Amino acid sequence: MLEPLLAPLREEFFLRALAAVILGGMTCACLGAYVVLRRMAFVSTALTHSILPGIVGALLLGCSPYAGALAAALLTAGGTAWLASRRGTSEDSAIGVMLSVMFAAGIALMQQARSWRDFGGLLFGSVVSVGPEDLLAIGLTAAVVLLSLRALHKELELASFDEEYARLLGARPGLMRAVLLALVAVGAVGCVRLVGALLTTALFVIPAATGVLLGRTLAGVMAWGAAVAVLGGIAGLYLSYHAPGVPSGAGIVLCCALPYLLARLFAPRR
Repeated sequence: MLEPLLAPLREEFFLRALAAVILGGMTCACLGAYVVLRRMAFVSTALTHSILPGIVGALLLGCSPYAGALAAALLTAGGTAWLASRRGTSEDSAIGVMLSVMFAAGIALMQQARSWRDFGGLLFGSVVSVGPEDLLAIGLTAAVVLLSLRALHKELELASFDEEYARLLGARPGLMRAVLLALVAVGAVGCVRLVGALLTTALFVIPAATGVLLGRTLAGVMAWGAAVAVLGGIAGLYLSYHAPGVPSGAGIVLCCALPYLLARLFAPRR
């Protein structure tokens, strides 16, 4: 009975995938707590989708896809902030414009390279193909994000729950929002290998939304979200391993969504 659980653990690629899922799940869940509480899900969608042209362009130029993804995500964050500061342009409109432009650019670049490269893993994830270099990149992004959240947790928490009070205390909520956007960009870069550019937003939103239903404090929301992301990620890996027709990214997202549905049905109403 234990053979279906133990057999994948004998594969080196599966162990690397497990490590990547644990690191990426914790990173996205902790960031996602702020994304959900600040109602920034649309912003995270724009950042995660906008990394597509960066990755494809980097591959075409022979550069690191992680460097290209980070450059594209930061460009999107900066472009959104600049457009939103112009008179007559709302933040939602600025996000929609940057999301559409960057994703369309990514599709155009993919069409140029379609003759010699398959981008299915880029769009939908291919965690089972994570190599040592990918694991190192995921670990570095996880360290940057988690250490930054630990160092700025007071300021971020203040700015998330009461911007006016945070401004009076000198916490600079505008700067904290910009920092959070940059961290979401970094986290998206690290997790694109896990679930792909199209599904990365789900790792930010679904575990954190589950944590909001179950946790009573911000730390509790992060803890519940991390547990859902890690356990859902591991379950998704096993699902993809035993059902090869299911992409690993889709399996991870579906297994993370199940606890959310259960929490929505049975968690105490608050």
